Amino acid sequence: MSELSISPAQTAFRNAERKQESWLAPLERRCLAWLAARVPSAVGPDHLTLLGFAALFLAGVSYAAARSWPPALLVVNLWLAVNWFGDSLDGTLARHRQRQRPRYGFYVDHMVDSFGALFVIGGLAISGFASERVAVALLVSFLLLSINSYLATYTRGTFHLSFWKFSPTEIRILLAVGNTVALWKPHVTVFGHAARFFDVGGIVAVIAMAVVLVHSVARHTAALYREEKI
Repeated sequence: MSELSISPAQTAFRNAERKQESWLAPLERRCLAWLAARVPSAVGPDHLTLLGFAALFLAGVSYAAARSWPPALLVVNLWLAVNWFGDSLDGTLARHRQRQRPRYGFYVDHMVDSFGALFVIGGLAISGFASERVAVALLVSFLLLSINSYLATYTRGTFHLSFWKFSPTEIRILLAVGNTVALWKPHVTVFGHAARFFDVGGIVAVIAMAVVLVHSVARHTAALYREEKI
């Protein structure tokens, strides 16, 4: 059989080790295991993935609606909770039922995350609670950090679900708190200058992601160099 006729399904695939070391990880694992054991048999992992994806789209729509109806910021919090349920539980349910599809799950989950970031951050930009420039910087930073994570997973065999004790769960909570604060106080004063609350928070988030990215790239580059010395 020629090399070109070998399908991906016939080739060996090494599932990456998952590392989740966030603040809430121990509690979250227990909660997800409890939920997975009680999900109706008619509901499968793909249904939960679609639910999480729809929730991100609706979160973006709700942000956009906040331009004319500010309380929609609190509706975003509802969709963030629904997204946590679908996005976090789909993999746990697949493992609980012994119906894992590592390549499919990894690819689909992270494309959903990428489109979801576009929906959420795009909606935030439309809302007027954050400037377009800060929104673009947030999206670019998120996507660069994601690319780094995926490449590290492929080259080093370990998939890090958290960075410096922060995972998507903690980020959802921070975003929900930010939405609540922004509804009450959309503008703040920084060094004597008035600024949008989400612009200040967004700049802090961009700086934090940039620091994490530089540290991670340096660490992985050094490790790969040592492992593949010529």
